[in-house]
Amino acid sequence: MAASQPENRLVGSVIRLWSSSMFSVILCVCSGVCAQAQDAHTNNTNESWTTTTQASVDNTGPTRTTESHSRSGNRSVDKQIVEVLGSNGQYLRNFETEKETVFVNATTTRTVVRTYIWDVDGRRNLEQVTEEEARSSADGDVQVIRTTSNSDGNGNLQVVQREVADTRGTSPDVHETKTTIYRPDGNGALKPSLQTQELQKRSADHTIEVKKTLLQPDSSGNWEVGEVKESTIKEDNKIRTTEESISRRDLEGRVSEVSRTVGKETETTSGEKSTTVETYYTNTPGVAPDGSLHLNWQVTTVQQKDSDGKTTDQQGKQPDPDDPNGNLQVSTRTKYIVLYAASGAQETRTTQTRDINGSFKVVSVETQKSNQTPAEQVQTTPSEKPR
Repeated sequence: MAASQPENRLVGSVIRLWSSSMFSVILCVCSGVCAQAQDAHTNNTNESWTTTTQASVDNTGPTRTTESHSRSGNRSVDKQIVEVLGSNGQYLRNFETEKETVFVNATTTRTVVRTYIWDVDGRRNLEQVTEEEARSSADGDVQVIRTTSNSDGNGNLQVVQREVADTRGTSPDVHETKTTIYRPDGNGALKPSLQTQELQKRSADHTIEVKKTLLQPDSSGNWEVGEVKESTIKEDNKIRTTEESISRRDLEGRVSEVSRTVGKETETTSGEKSTTVETYYTNTPGVAPDGSLHLNWQVTTVQQKDSDGKTTDQQGKQPDPDDPNGNLQVSTRTKYIVLYAASGAQETRTTQTRDINGSFKVVSVETQKSNQTPAEQVQTTPSEKPR
């Protein structure tokens, strides 16, 4: 499916992924199944908002992305439309996703995601459909069944993947999730092709430990460990630390650590947040493998905010290609400026990268306007209900 998405959209997504603090990615180690169960219990409200983002990325054409959300009663619809600038100077639709969510009752949520692409004649064609049903029980167990179908080009849908995830609580502070992914074999029958086992523990000292094991079938059809991801999150007042390690099976069948990510976030009494995330790899470009982890990537983020908005400065550091064993050097800078208004918010993101001469140049500029009331304003306005 990734191959069918336009290059401009892919580049924009990469910039956005990097510019979002890597620290927040680490915090998403908990199972998405639990989030589905929580969504099923949200109150029925009527709301709608629209966000428009324009991005200009170096060496690619400008793109415009429009995201909208509407909810009425127990049904919500989220849409994303990606447009690229055509040769006539007009934006042309290129990609669209539509997500419809129905909160059937307090324990059941059904979601359908449809993906469309436009052909050269401007016609919208259905590319993929993902159907999901999440059910939770009174004791907190959750089952999610997700089926993905792709179009064969003639308007017919063929199932390409089915995912079944079961989450159960073995104690108030321990949850286990087992997920099995089924894909068609040579005869079109769905057979297990991937399995994950996730164990999540919460401690009284505000620590969350997650161990996720990826299993793959060997040549005989027996499950064997392909990857193990272990994460720890700990909060102590205004300090949050995270650590994540990834171990993979090598060609000789041994499972050993290949990367480690360490993050720390602090917040002052005035609301300023400072985050540092460091990533270590066993394989570093320009360095002979020695079985040890080497610092390969560091991201620091400083965020300041007030009643008018917030400003975030972020910089990424990597080893100098000419001196991989030396100190890290700044390779990327990103600045975010968000301004609040009664009608919504406006955000500008500017990313710079270091060129071969050591100078920084702008490689992407993204502006975003939204009529959604910012969360910061909602929290400080007693007369409005929190979203």
